[in-house]
Amino acid sequence: MSKAKQLFNIFLPVIIAGMAILTGCENDLKDLRRISAKEVNQQGERYTGVDVVYSDSAKVKAHMTAPVMITYKVKKPYTEMPKGVKVIFYDNNLNVSSTITSKYAVRRETEKVIELRDNVVGTNVKGDTFMSDELIWDETSKQIHSNKLVHVKMADGSITDGTSFVSDENLNHWTMTGGTGIFHVNSQDMAH
Repeated sequence: MSKAKQLFNIFLPVIIAGMAILTGCENDLKDLRRISAKEVNQQGERYTGVDVVYSDSAKVKAHMTAPVMITYKVKKPYTEMPKGVKVIFYDNNLNVSSTITSKYAVRRETEKVIELRDNVVGTNVKGDTFMSDELIWDETSKQIHSNKLVHVKMADGSITDGTSFVSDENLNHWTMTGGTGIFHVNSQDMAH
């Protein structure tokens, strides 16, 4: 037998075994990725037709509804509302004081904030309407704020835009920085 044929007979099983090991590793990696993705999906609990009431000292403060809610029990737990949310705030007499809707929201459990994003619209009892790409409701401070552009159309028709915004959760007492706008002034008020 020639020396080349002997080397071929020795290396052929080694090459076949090496290919089998590499193929096995590739399948193991695919299995590992599949199992890992499955575990990530199992961390989220999905709910539909969500209806949540927030209270403080046995008084109803807010009512939140969402078509879909997914809770993630991870290191920093959060709840996602990927199909939108509506939040109604109440005063001490259970009268509606403001409403906010958005196409997407996420509640960060540890921070106790709800980030409302994508076509966020808020209204107060005066009829003022607040629009932005993002408003953040801080449950602890009971404030709503944003560092994104906020457009406000007031009940009297006045309009203002600002680059940052802070308000109470009823949207009654608010301030804005970097504001510009068009304000309606009653001529009778100017005469006094």
